[in-house]
Amino acid sequence: MTGSPEQDRHVDGPTAIRILIGAQLRQLREERGLTRAEAGETIRASESKLSRMELGRVGFKQRDVKDLLTLYGVRDEAEREALLARVREANAPSWWHPYSDVTPNWFQRYLGLEATAALIRTYEVAFVPGLLQTEEYARAVMSLSHSPGLRDEVERRVKLRLERQQVLTRPDPPRLWAVVDEAALRRPVGGRRVMRDQIEALISIVDKAPNVSLQVVPLAAGGYAVAGTPFTILRFPQASLPDVVYIEQLSGALYLDKREDVDYYFDAVNRLFVEAAPLRDTVRILERILHDLDQAPE
Repeated sequence: MTGSPEQDRHVDGPTAIRILIGAQLRQLREERGLTRAEAGETIRASESKLSRMELGRVGFKQRDVKDLLTLYGVRDEAEREALLARVREANAPSWWHPYSDVTPNWFQRYLGLEATAALIRTYEVAFVPGLLQTEEYARAVMSLSHSPGLRDEVERRVKLRLERQQVLTRPDPPRLWAVVDEAALRRPVGGRRVMRDQIEALISIVDKAPNVSLQVVPLAAGGYAVAGTPFTILRFPQASLPDVVYIEQLSGALYLDKREDVDYYFDAVNRLFVEAAPLRDTVRILERILHDLDQAPE
């Protein structure tokens, strides 16, 4: 179920473990020739709930998994215990659990997937990508959608974002390839000083972080393939975990993992890589933006 030890090092969050467990349960069910409705009757669950279980979108009860394993003909005690041990891992609190009061359920799934990904491709049109934001820039972004009376909540969201960024500096980190519209880098979020510090931080990251690639779509590019549609594609080291496209909305998010949907966005991001300025030009573009910031009137 879990692959090699090298692969398992990446499975460091309950979200990914749930997906792997769900995939194995689906395989066992299909091998027995059972429908989701038939399997669901065994654990007093609807067909839609069993579907969510097999997709790893809900937690697992030990009793339910035991009943399903019996239904699927899994009698070997060692095999049953191995899967039940993974269920216990999947039910363990995630690293972001202390922030659950300021983290909507639809975003918690993304946090788990991002922590597990081996490759993160992201496109942003309005802001610097969250994984690359400075503390002050992140605070300014969070403040845009929260009233001054919710200052404590803003600070907790900022702290969550900074902890989330540690994924890029852990041992064996994921590769991040980001494409950002130049307009996002010129929009003075938080004021000129905050923006200047943010651009300098991006220059430092480009120079020093070998696992981070940043491209800029210049203003001179005019219209281009996916303008106005920010999205992220996550790829995982396990063959049983499909690529996931994440599209955030004002009050929720879309998670796309069907092959045709992923292929569509994969083609789009490949076009972005071509339409954006080459990687070798990134620092030059950032330095020009810095210069323009310094020349702008107070």
